[in-house]
Amino acid sequence: MSRVCSVCGKGKLSGNLVSHSNRKTPRSYNANVQKVRVVKNGVVSSEYVCTRCLKSGSVERA
Repeated sequence: MSRVCSVCGKGKLSGNLVSHSNRKTPRSYNANVQKVRVVKNGVVSSEYVCTRCLKSGSVERA
């Protein structure tokens, strides 16, 4: 299972690392996802959820 938010689908982004001399090399930005025990339809499961979804209350934690 990849580290993608199970609520909003937020995942890894790509961009460039820019040096002082303005050379660009590829890099990746990881989403801030936490492994959380979640209640869905009365069933407890462990899923990755981003911190924005946790803070907004879109997830019912177990």
